[in-house]
Amino acid sequence: MLACDLDRTLIYSANAFFLDTEDHLAPAMVVAEIYEGRPISFMTRAAEALLVQAAQEAVFVPVTTRTAAQYRRVQLPGPVPEYAVTTNGGVLLHHGEPDGDWQVSVRSLVSGGCAPLAEIEAYLGRAEFAGWILKLRSAEDLFAYAIVDRAALPAEFLLELESWCDARGWTVSLQGRKLYCVPAPVTKQHAVTEVVRRLGAGRVIAAGDSLLDRPMLEHADIAFRPAHGELDDAGYQDAHLRVTEARGILAGEEILRRMLGLVRG
Repeated sequence: MLACDLDRTLIYSANAFFLDTEDHLAPAMVVAEIYEGRPISFMTRAAEALLVQAAQEAVFVPVTTRTAAQYRRVQLPGPVPEYAVTTNGGVLLHHGEPDGDWQVSVRSLVSGGCAPLAEIEAYLGRAEFAGWILKLRSAEDLFAYAIVDRAALPAEFLLELESWCDARGWTVSLQGRKLYCVPAPVTKQHAVTEVVRRLGAGRVIAAGDSLLDRPMLEHADIAFRPAHGELDDAGYQDAHLRVTEARGILAGEEILRRMLGLVRG
């Protein structure tokens, strides 16, 4: 089973290409997402072909912090995956539809051990944070995320927020311009474990770039991370972890190529 994060692992915005070649040597690309009539996420053409092959030869499970609605904008090649994990594990899609039993289970865990979402939103919405928290949103009424000004965001704010959230059963992750506050039980790994149980999957190969992906990578038999992103900044290493040579959109292609090699190995 291949459990793969999407943004900045398999698909990339133009700001995350990290291409250092001359324009005429850049890889051919395909659009992976349209938003408000504009293409905003991409894969290389080679990565798209590799994903088609990988999904034919193994069980491919997209795993994302995106909400189900945001995930549905992503145009992955091939048929709809049997399972997809969205909302950082808070929503499990089965043939594209939310699994009600899973949602009840997750919300029960959250209500039993975490501060309510409203308390987190109230804290993030304080006037003194307005200089770097530009927009505040919630995802499926499960967790909060903010659009931030990275240049204005003080390092001490992040440390204080992590401590404050930890005391309330929440975790914090900063990915690009998005700051996530997520209840501790709402994890990608929790949902991936459920998919493994349902499918009776054997070996799990996982890929991701952020701290929210780390538990999923730690529990996989083999894991990949790109040479960029939150985990790269943290210097995350592990015996079963493989780091790409490439950065940016070419790292996504490399991950799929190496995953497919393991599937065929």
